[in-house]
Amino acid sequence: MDKRAAELLIAPKWPRTEVASTATLRNAGLDDRLLTQAVRAGALVRLRRGAYILARRWGALPPWEKDAARIDAHIEGTGGASVYCLGSAAIIHGLSVWNSGPLVHVATEYAGSTTSRGADTRSHRLDLEEKDVVVAIRRGRRLRVTSKPRTAADCARLLPFEEAVVVGDSALLSGVSTEEIREAIVNGSPRGRRRALDVLEALEPKTESVGESRTRVLIERLGFARPGAQLRLMTAEGPHRVDFAWIELRIIIEFDGEGKYMDYAPTPQVLLAERRRENLLMEQGWIFVRLSWSDLERPEEVRRRLEAAIARARRRTA
Repeated sequence: MDKRAAELLIAPKWPRTEVASTATLRNAGLDDRLLTQAVRAGALVRLRRGAYILARRWGALPPWEKDAARIDAHIEGTGGASVYCLGSAAIIHGLSVWNSGPLVHVATEYAGSTTSRGADTRSHRLDLEEKDVVVAIRRGRRLRVTSKPRTAADCARLLPFEEAVVVGDSALLSGVSTEEIREAIVNGSPRGRRRALDVLEALEPKTESVGESRTRVLIERLGFARPGAQLRLMTAEGPHRVDFAWIELRIIIEFDGEGKYMDYAPTPQVLLAERRRENLLMEQGWIFVRLSWSDLERPEEVRRRLEAAIARARRRTA
């Protein structure tokens, strides 16, 4: 059977869910033999034992959505019996993550727990209290996950700094308080506690995207003062909100990632009005520095541009 033939047999019977279990596919009339042939033909991807996704759909997913699909595959393959934690819990909660990776993270209370089995799974021995575990709904299924404060705290203890800040910022934006995360850090394992408290100090509740979190972390890592976040500056045509600004220097730093308007597609008129307000701010003496995803991978170039903007601002006021 070739790929095209397999697609023609499978696609019409595929359930509405993106990732489907073997049992669900059997009920749809797709037997094990056909699934095996479709995987060999490249029409189907087996994410783990008992969980599949259409190859065409898998190829279209960005990396972070593939990570989420792997979690769904784990849920389908295991029945969702695990307590999900760290980046996996963050994704289930709908929090932003960065570079979370392909592994599914589950919490275990003892070594050798069956929830830790599988090459796609990493288990973490966590001492969880009753309040640390909550029920979340994902694709209609009730799952046990670490709470948002505990998830942010564990990420702060165990993940690389930048990745932990992304999750923590998102948790604050979702309504979790700094004190809730601090309490989870202090009452949790002493392992990584000092580092987790450093992450907590770096969080900014006004941050609205992964790109903004990473931009702020980079700015401070390069030795610059933390800029104000999500500031509303007045112009003759109304207020204009900017991602970051150093008010005293009149420097605005904007992160212009492709996902900036992910939840809001502005009309040409709105974009034109935004551009007019930016021009008015520049006429007032504001300096704009625009950063993109690729800029975040070139820290020394970002340093040069920020230093140039600061030098320009200081010459103007000298």
